[in-house]
Amino acid sequence: MKNDGSPKAKILVVGSDKVAYSLVVCLLQAGHPVKLYTEQGKQARQIINTHLDDCFNFQSEYISASADYEVLTSLEDKLDVAIAMVITSENLSEKRAVLEKTEKALSKNAIIAINTESFALQEVHLHATHQERVIGANWTEPVHTTLFLEIITNKLTSKSVVKDFFHLAKTYWRKDPYILNHGNGIRSKMMCAMIREAFFLIEKGYVTPEDIDRACRNDPGYYFPFAGNFRYMDLMGAYIYGVVMKDLNPNLSKERHIPDFFNLLMEKGCYGMESGRGFFEYDENEVNNWNKLFRRFSYEIQEIIEKYPFKYLEELKEENKNK
Repeated sequence: MKNDGSPKAKILVVGSDKVAYSLVVCLLQAGHPVKLYTEQGKQARQIINTHLDDCFNFQSEYISASADYEVLTSLEDKLDVAIAMVITSENLSEKRAVLEKTEKALSKNAIIAINTESFALQEVHLHATHQERVIGANWTEPVHTTLFLEIITNKLTSKSVVKDFFHLAKTYWRKDPYILNHGNGIRSKMMCAMIREAFFLIEKGYVTPEDIDRACRNDPGYYFPFAGNFRYMDLMGAYIYGVVMKDLNPNLSKERHIPDFFNLLMEKGCYGMESGRGFFEYDENEVNNWNKLFRRFSYEIQEIIEKYPFKYLEELKEENKNK
């Protein structure tokens, strides 16, 4: 794919979950014609169309009036697309199989971006015919309202591929991406470190899931939309964190096992809202209400995150120039 500055490149999305479907909407917002290959065509259309309705209802200015997407029931040979976005579960065999199938359906010049939270890129594309055009790309749902994009490369990755992908993400997909050149992602590592400590505290009987949620939501959840950990430490005074960590770090969990209470939830099929129970219980109306609230919230928080701090800093600089 040539970096011609155009957002009109045809894109293939491969996947059968919420991330894949909201990724389709993100690409439609940028004006891309999109093909979606999924095993859940009916569900995909329902979720995508709900998101498109939300774009209209919440007065998003970023959606095309003629959203152009097509649901595929099979992958044809040599699809006319410039990029393929692949979303799979965190299973290495599945990732390799889907990547092989996708690669066969594309021209040799098409970029392939595949999500990989648990495995290094070199493990995922080990058997790929053109490893240089395969990158890792981790998104967060809903893709069409969030800034997050983690781009993973390694020494085999074509620099031009990364440049083109980054350019589209930054310019047209409304992402604030970062590039990791060592083949591994960081988002899941940071998230799992926090979950491990939360599991440890619950397992020891110190807290409940409700306590953990309040602690996370009402402290870091309050400032994370404005600044990351390091900027926040700078704002508050970094020295105090060094003092606290000196005494606290030796007491943090280093457990390598998954606790029994969580294994028991999985054995009982308590997978979260869609199954009616996770750490909390939900009836059908509650699930629908939570989903509606989250979709509305994603638009409201999007406005705040995009305004602070970067746009607001630009406005301050402009004001200072005019003084």
